[in-house]
Amino acid sequence: MTSVQHAADLPHAFAKAFNTFDPEEVERVYEPESLLVLDAGNPLTGTERAGANAGLQKLGQPITVNPRHVYVCGDIALLLVDWEIPAAGISGTATDVARRGPDGSWRYVIDNPFGTSPQPVGR
Repeated sequence: MTSVQHAADLPHAFAKAFNTFDPEEVERVYEPESLLVLDAGNPLTGTERAGANAGLQKLGQPITVNPRHVYVCGDIALLLVDWEIPAAGISGTATDVARRGPDGSWRYVIDNPFGTSPQPVGR
């Protein structure tokens, strides 16, 4: 993955990484201590976050994204993104937080793919 220089490009970088079906590519769009919220009240970090994303990649179906709003304040961004894995029947509107790192690249700090309607995936 190349460096993401604009917060608005981060969802597309995520989709590109996801659609490689290589979990290591997806991990590159996250800060090391970032959160993934697939189920309300149960945020995942580290290897659990990586494993959850890898599980979604194992569906073998591509994701599409459509950023709705991107708000940037300094080195922090709020992203509202419609996304879908059509063949798996999974979709949502993400409410995500990203941060620009010292290298100038944007990465997810909080990835909340279901926004205000978290729901369990694969349960």
